[in-house]
Amino acid sequence: MAQTRLTTQLDDAGAPVRSQLVVVEGPDVGRAIALDGARVVGTSGDCDLVLSDERVSARHLEVRPDGGGFRVKDLASTNGTWLEGARVGEAEVTAGATLKVGRTFLRVQPQAQALEVVPSQARRFGDLVAESLAMREVFSVLELAARGDVTVLVTGETGTGKELVARAVHEKSARRGKPFVTVDCGALPESLLESELFGHVRGAFTGALSERRGAFQKADGGTLFLDELGAVSPSAQARLLRVLEARTVKPVGSDVERQVDVRVIAATPVDLATRVAAGQFRADLFYRLSVLALELPPLRARREDIPVVAAEVLRRRGFEPGPVKGPNLDRLMVHGWPGNVRELRNVLERALALSPGATSFGGLKLGLEPVAPGSDALPVRVDLPFKDAKDAVVDAFEEKYLRDVHVKHDGNVSAGARFAGVDRKHWRALLRKHGLLPDSGDEEG
Repeated sequence: MAQTRLTTQLDDAGAPVRSQLVVVEGPDVGRAIALDGARVVGTSGDCDLVLSDERVSARHLEVRPDGGGFRVKDLASTNGTWLEGARVGEAEVTAGATLKVGRTFLRVQPQAQALEVVPSQARRFGDLVAESLAMREVFSVLELAARGDVTVLVTGETGTGKELVARAVHEKSARRGKPFVTVDCGALPESLLESELFGHVRGAFTGALSERRGAFQKADGGTLFLDELGAVSPSAQARLLRVLEARTVKPVGSDVERQVDVRVIAATPVDLATRVAAGQFRADLFYRLSVLALELPPLRARREDIPVVAAEVLRRRGFEPGPVKGPNLDRLMVHGWPGNVRELRNVLERALALSPGATSFGGLKLGLEPVAPGSDALPVRVDLPFKDAKDAVVDAFEEKYLRDVHVKHDGNVSAGARFAGVDRKHWRALLRKHGLLPDSGDEEG
């Protein structure tokens, strides 16, 4: 059999690229194995990568590292190993090569590499502010991303600020001044998503009374932010992949390809790699989007950012908070923040609405939602010395206990004090300390 050689792919240091063999199409799409040694592919249970494709032999082929690339060897399979349309006995390939065995396509795919960066000295990137080491490392990666045109995949829990990241990268890039277009893929039904992304021509479907430009055309020259990417249907995934690779878009109902120049930043709160393994998301689209993958840490993992984020939110609402400290900060610091920065913003905006006379952060009436059952109601603050951290936990316990007992006894101070076994005057003082009873509260309430 003829041998095929492709150009060797090396990293910047001249070392072979660490790669994996991924099933990109076929019954076992999403399965993968690291190519850190000789690997056998077939249907036999003793193979390194086991396939269920009945047209694949028990021991079909072997792939092993060879210099800067990989050597593929067909193991006398029944239906052969195919590369670029030709059946091969042995071939030297590099990362990016696609092999066909039976009805299965295998790609030698570079593995994602951890990017080691020095934390940024900046405490701000666009509208994002932070003091924590974790977020300053994120800033460092974003500063690098903004200098180029690389596709970025941003992951993280709901409310961590994924759209703020996308907008900041756009504003810091050479594309600033050009359109920044957002599409919430999770908010659109499948019947409308392709039209929203790619546009449509008049008469393409019922109700298409005129031609409409899609998001890719609207973002031409700028940046397209695709939020909730995990909700995209398989058919839309296929079309999206083609647009990303060909840089052309075909509106629904049209036969004409239109050139577009768009930088794509995608975001999702779900683990797309898991979706790929489950066959729910295309592996080739995942790898095309995650050229630079970045995970945003939840707010509870970077509590030292709460004071600066709170101050920023309040100033953007026209309120000068002054020093962000004291009991109000303690309440914020011990909260679980399941909704992350978005929840913090909502809490502060509600406090502004309920505190028309407040002139500082300490004067705001903070109403925090109850912590969900099973969550850590009193997280320990590790940013404080032992005594201060202990005092913060005690303070949070006091507030929760006082609030629950006060509500349970319909606000009756005497009944609450008797239940708690605390002197009524002391009980009243505690209620006032935690803002549960105004200074003019009824002595007998």
